[in-house]
Amino acid sequence: MNNSYTRDFDVIVVGGGHAGIEAAHAAAKMGSKTLLISLNLDNIGLMPCNPAIGGVGKGHIVYEISALGGLMPKLCTKTYIQARMLNTSKGPAVQGLRLQIDKYAYNKLSKQILENMPNLTLRMGMVEEVIIDDTRTIRGIRTRDGADFMAPTVILTTGTFLNGKVHIGQVNYSSGRQGEEAVTNLSLFLQKNGIGMGRLKTGTPPRLLRSSIDFSDLEYQEPDNLNFLFEFHPHKVSSSHACYITHTNEKTHEIIRNNLHLSAMYSGNIKGVGPRYCPSIEDKVGRFKEKTSHHVFIEPEGASTEEIYPNGISTSLPYEIQKAYIRTIKGFENAIITRPGYAIEYDFVMPNQLHQTLEVKSIKGLFLAGQINGTTGYEEAAGQGIIAGINAHLKQSGQEPFILDRTESYIGVMIDDLVTMSVDEPYRMFTSRAERRLVLRQDNSFLRLTDRAYKMGLIEQELYNDFVQEKQIIQETLKDLRANHNNANLLKLFGDNETYAKQLREITGKSLSDRAVDTIHAEIRYEPYLKREEKEIQKTHQYQQLEIPEDFVYAQVSGLSKELQEKLTRIRPKNIASASLIPGMTPAAISLLIFRVREFNKCLNIPNNYSNLDVQSLQ
Repeated sequence: MNNSYTRDFDVIVVGGGHAGIEAAHAAAKMGSKTLLISLNLDNIGLMPCNPAIGGVGKGHIVYEISALGGLMPKLCTKTYIQARMLNTSKGPAVQGLRLQIDKYAYNKLSKQILENMPNLTLRMGMVEEVIIDDTRTIRGIRTRDGADFMAPTVILTTGTFLNGKVHIGQVNYSSGRQGEEAVTNLSLFLQKNGIGMGRLKTGTPPRLLRSSIDFSDLEYQEPDNLNFLFEFHPHKVSSSHACYITHTNEKTHEIIRNNLHLSAMYSGNIKGVGPRYCPSIEDKVGRFKEKTSHHVFIEPEGASTEEIYPNGISTSLPYEIQKAYIRTIKGFENAIITRPGYAIEYDFVMPNQLHQTLEVKSIKGLFLAGQINGTTGYEEAAGQGIIAGINAHLKQSGQEPFILDRTESYIGVMIDDLVTMSVDEPYRMFTSRAERRLVLRQDNSFLRLTDRAYKMGLIEQELYNDFVQEKQIIQETLKDLRANHNNANLLKLFGDNETYAKQLREITGKSLSDRAVDTIHAEIRYEPYLKREEKEIQKTHQYQQLEIPEDFVYAQVSGLSKELQEKLTRIRPKNIASASLIPGMTPAAISLLIFRVREFNKCLNIPNNYSNLDVQSLQ
């Protein structure tokens, strides 16, 4: 194909899920003439699984999307029905905002905002082919109905639709999601063009009729009174719908155990790998035989629907078995299933074929974001989407790429994990994946990222002015406090007590927002830990080339999580530098590994060759 061609658009986004929304929104906002093409325009922003956004780790990503000018936080503010801050008994670095969402209002508002956005066109259609020229450079897309749309950049955000297959017991059929058509030709096209692909699986629980549930003796989940959600400006929270908790029991587990052979997970029908941290109920019962019960979180799907989402019991068992085990659970004795649970497996692209910008290395101008890269979750998808959208715009306009480092954001951690180590199971974000999680907090997301977003035109002027004002107040307050008090006194004043906000305002005499108070408190509280963390990082850098013996037994390293033990055993890194790249490795885990490897070498009289290092200073 000739390099000179007529472009219809600057950026084309394929798919209207959470990754597609952010990609299209970012590209259009930055000035690119953008097309978003989706199988069904009425399903833009659909939540096919749990009706919630945020949580520990995931909530950090949403805050960063907000700091970058993304759409998800704005949609959340307008459609949430309950707000809770998780992990409040722990430090601010590992707390996470989680919102129950009216999924139907979220879906409707997503479409409405995108329809009215300058530079953005929405179109319905199935993309079957990406048009590539002889230099392996993107030229556009081709749809099933024979239409070609030309653009120098294309972003694929296909979710679970690539060769998707739904499983309910022994029944399975082609589907992108239940009730929606799968996309097969695009998957085949990518494979034929040398893109390495794999297969993953996820699932969803049966939905229940609210009026058939007995809530009278269930555990009520108290919403939190908050003054901020994911957006920069304050918002007085008003939770309107209740959530509850119940539990499975031995009778539930007995029914599931007796019918494991009927589950698509156990019958061999499913080839894709499922999520480690959000397993099906049959997987929980099969793997954790010592557990006599599992939590079930009862979540409303919306303000105007009678359907309930029982979070924690996703399944691919037959409908009759689903009905039987559901009715053994407290409160569900007479529950009516409105939609059966199901598993879905789908094709994904091995993400180590991508640059940090999320551009495919072997095809210029082709970007991927969301579940196509092996992740799971709305938040992870949206975080990738905004980066892909930004970089597609920058590429087509001849500008330098935008890359987030893993030391400055959770989005950076996620992308670095994906492109350096790829995935062998659906990737989910946790705070433990971030080496600098004491720095990468929810409260300082805007301080970390908003200046860069403003320079790219992603932040409105009024919001930026307010941000600058708060940033100055925080910097001045910290400077004054450190000048007039030593750190020990500050820690005593602003420890873990519940009155630190009042004390801080009284001492400074300043009008500080709740977020500014939280940031100042966290900076003071974490100061000694941050110094210690710097030492851990220094130790890791100095021991990068420490070789790990081939017969080293990771399973015997107490203190390493089972996940890390399994990954280290499978990957067998040659040295500490290689081990550091494994997703989920923390400074503490690397420090422990260095100690154990040196100890192992010492026992076998293997020279460590690090006698010249000041080991004592790194203890």
